[in-house]
Formats: sequence, structure tokens, C-alpha cells
Amino acid sequence: MPAEEELRSRGLRVTRPRLAVLDVLAQGGHLGVDEIARQVRNRIDSVSTQAVYDVLNVFAEAGLARRIEPAGGAARYERRTGDNHHHVVCRECGVVGDVDCAVGAAPCLEPTADHGFVIDEAEVTFWGLCPDCQARVAR
Repeated sequence: MPAEEELRSRGLRVTRPRLAVLDVLAQGGHLGVDEIARQVRNRIDSVSTQAVYDVLNVFAEAGLARRIEPAGGAARYERRTGDNHHHVVCRECGVVGDVDCAVGAAPCLEPTADHGFVIDEAEVTFWGLCPDCQARVAR
């Protein structure tokens, strides 16, 4: 679906900053706001970091982006939404990768007690060393 249609289908106005942020997120990865803002500025010249934050918050609420916050790190955003995937984070360099649902259908994990909640999502973060950092440590 073209980006303009996708925004309209979520009840959102089509603006240059929104289109640019959507384009940056569509490239993949788990990007911080500063990196997204830098890439957006390469596309449309002038946009404030606050405007990028605003767009990302709207996108997260509309289900167009997912915000993840690895412990001890800044928030990152990704385009992959709605599938309850998890993440693996390198303790050394902070690189983030996707991990598909750990076991079975969403929410992937069965808690020992749900405390009366209707659970629809599980968020799991796996921590370790990425291949590049493993190679650096081995030297």
C-alpha cells in the first residue's frame, strides 16, 4: 500500500515529515530518534527533532511503528508491528535484532499468573554479544 494511503487508512493527515519518517522506517532496523531525524533531514531538508518525536508518537499510537526501549538505552523505533516479535540486544555495542515469537502464537509466553489481565502481548529481550563484538573480544 502506498504511504499516503497507509496514513489515510489510519485517519492521519499526509504531511512531508510523516512521509519521510515512514520512508526511513521502511528501510528497516531499530533506529533512535537522532538517526531518524538525520535521515529525514536528508530527504526534506528542515525538520525539528521535536517534530520527528511527534510523528513517531503518532505512528506508535496508530500502529505504524513500534517503540522499543532496551534497558539502559534510548528508545528505538521500527516499522515491524503487530506480530509480537522480540529482540536480541548486544551488551557491548547496542545493536538490536529481531527474534520471531519464542513459542507458539502471540503472546508467545504463558505467565504463571495473569492477575485477571487479558494478556495480548509479551515483550522479551534477549541480551548477549553480537558476532562483531564476539570477534573483537576474541582478539
